[in-house]
Amino acid sequence: MVEPANTVGIPLNHTALLKDELDIVIPTIRNLDFLEMWRPFLQPYHLIIVQDGDPSKTIAVPEGFDYELYNRNDINRILGPKASCISFKDSACRCFGYMVSKKKYIFTIDDDCFVAKDPAGKAVNALEQHIKNLLCPSSPFFFNTLYDPYREGADFVRGYPFSLREGVSTAVSHGLWLNIPDYDAPTQLVKPKERNTRYVDAVMTIPKGTLFPMCGMNLAFDRDLIGPAMYFGLMGDGQPIGRYDDMWAGWCVKVICDHLGLGVKTGLPYIYHSKASNPFVNLKKEYKGIFWQEDIIPFFQSAKLSKEAVTVQQCYIELSKMVKEKLSAIDPYFDKLADAMVTWIEAWDELNPAPKA
Repeated sequence: MVEPANTVGIPLNHTALLKDELDIVIPTIRNLDFLEMWRPFLQPYHLIIVQDGDPSKTIAVPEGFDYELYNRNDINRILGPKASCISFKDSACRCFGYMVSKKKYIFTIDDDCFVAKDPAGKAVNALEQHIKNLLCPSSPFFFNTLYDPYREGADFVRGYPFSLREGVSTAVSHGLWLNIPDYDAPTQLVKPKERNTRYVDAVMTIPKGTLFPMCGMNLAFDRDLIGPAMYFGLMGDGQPIGRYDDMWAGWCVKVICDHLGLGVKTGLPYIYHSKASNPFVNLKKEYKGIFWQEDIIPFFQSAKLSKEAVTVQQCYIELSKMVKEKLSAIDPYFDKLADAMVTWIEAWDELNPAPKA
C-alpha cells in the first residue's frame, strides 16, 4: 500500500529555486488545508488561487502563504464579456490564473494532491523536479533509450546524432501520480480498487508528432514559451462535456510545441493523488468525449500549422479556425469552443500586452 509522505519537521526551503519567477496556480472549491503538507516546499512561492463555484463562500488558506485569490465575480470584473471563455463549476477555471500571472513559470496542482514518497521513503519535492525539467533541454527529434540524457548520471547513447544533442527549450513538464491513477470513468468502473504503486525514476521527452493525454493536476510550464496555448477550454456548467479540459489543452500545446520546435517532458515528479472522483459522475461528464475523441485525436494528429505562424498566439488562432472548420460537424459545441479559443487569446493579449520595441 502506498501512502503520502510525512513532511512534519522538514525545514522550510529558504533557497527555493526561481522563487521570484514562478507562480503556483490552484483551482479549488474548498479550504486549502492540504497546503500544510506542502509548506516546506511551496511556502516560499506566490500562490494564485482560482475559486470555483459560489463566490460568496470564504476559502481558508493556511497562515504564512503569500497568495491572491480570484472568484467568479473577480473574473467577470477583470475580463468583462470575455469572461465567457473561462469555465464555471469545473477545474478548467485554473487557466484564468495562468492569464493573470506575471511570472515566467507556472506550477499547477489540485487540492487533493499530497506529497509523495520516493522508494527510499523520502518526501518528493515535486516543484523542484519540475523546475529541473524545465531548465534543461528536451530531445523531441530522436528518442534516447536512456530517457532524459540531461539528468545527472545519464547521457546520450551510442548512435544518437551529435547534431541533435544540444536539444531544444523545454516548454512543459508533465508529472505523474501515485495511489489514484488518472483513469477515465469506464476504467474506474472496471478497476475500482486499482492503485498505482510503481515509482518509475525516469523523465523522458515526448517525441515530435506524438500526442499525449495531459493531466493538469501536477503540471508545470514555461509561461513565456507556451502560456497562451494553455487554455483549458469550455467545460463544466452549461457545457456538454467535462474532464477533457487539460487533455484539450495538451493536444493544442503539443501541436504548437512541435511546430515551434519546443519540448514536452513527462515522468518525474510524482505526487500522491489522495482520492478518486465518483466514476458515475465522471461518466456523465465524459461520455460524449469518449466518442468524440476518436475524431478529435486524428484531427490533432493531422493538424499542420503554416510557416507564417511564428508566435504561440498565431498558432492558436490558426488551430481555432481548423477546429471550427473540421470539428463543428461533430457537434455545435466545437463551433462555440473555437470562438472561445479566439476570445481567450484576445483576453490574454489584453492582460499581457507585448512589450514595445
